[in-house]
Amino acid sequence: MSIKPEDYEIPSHFRHWVGDKAEDYIGPFFFHIDGKTPHTAFRIQEHNCNAHDSVHGGVLMAFADYTLCIGANMGESESVATVSCSNEFVAPAYRGDLLEGECVVVRKGKSLVFTRCELRVGDKPILNSSGVIKRILG
Repeated sequence: MSIKPEDYEIPSHFRHWVGDKAEDYIGPFFFHIDGKTPHTAFRIQEHNCNAHDSVHGGVLMAFADYTLCIGANMGESESVATVSCSNEFVAPAYRGDLLEGECVVVRKGKSLVFTRCELRVGDKPILNSSGVIKRILG
């Protein structure tokens, strides 16, 4: 089954990462690489919300983790796994919002990648995250 960004009102230049059932169940999440900058997108749906009708914090952290990992492997097929992930919640986001992420690779070593990302709705910051991502080499 092909998951298309347009079906979630996400611009068509975003791509779907194939193969992660959890991300598809929660999201689905999408990404594109602009030069050396990874961008991610996710349309918040009703099943992503908590009792306050805002996106659940666990969903935000899962999307941040996705964004950090896309930064670590730059959207390529290299397998990666999260070693650590720290998050700061800045503001709520709501059903129907387009949540976007942008990742910065702070340092890429032989086996570890240090990354940071910001999730936002438009110009409004929602969550800041940093992580250490393990490159799973052949």
